Amino acid sequence: MSTRHILLGLLAGGPSHGYDLKRRHDDRFPEARPLAYGQVYTTLQRLVRDGLAEVDGTDSDGGPERTRYRSTEAGTRELTQWAGQIAPPAPFVTNEIFAKVVVSILAGGDPDAYLRAQRAAHMARMRELTAVKTAHGADLATVLSADYALNHLDADLRWMNTTAARLTTLTAEVDSA
Repeated sequence: MSTRHILLGLLAGGPSHGYDLKRRHDDRFPEARPLAYGQVYTTLQRLVRDGLAEVDGTDSDGGPERTRYRSTEAGTRELTQWAGQIAPPAPFVTNEIFAKVVVSILAGGDPDAYLRAQRAAHMARMRELTAVKTAHGADLATVLSADYALNHLDADLRWMNTTAARLTTLTAEVDSA
């Protein structure tokens, strides 16, 4: 995910402080990794440096002074271009689970036990996400975010089941190479 573009998207709604942008990010992308404040402010500084955002003023509201940012025309153009680009499927498949299965075979470990443990971890996470999305009052962004994660976890589970069924052959291939 492009923090730069997400912040530009949040600024499209009007000028905001870094604190507000972080809070809105975490609200809009409920199952995503929360942004760190340092990441927000570093990204805002880069957006200003690159001419995609600018300082719109400061307020204190009785507390510390806070800088307000707004998107520039160049920022709006870049956001529009980015949002319209098709996200290409990954050119290479890198899968940590598969790597651990192969390394387990190479190191004389128990890849079947690893797959069972990983499946259990995936199932626990799926139960958590199902509870989140079915909670009373869950908003649509939360439901859609949880559905996205659940579909990916389900694909991993199907892959793990297929791999577990083929471990004997995979072990023979890895050992003979």
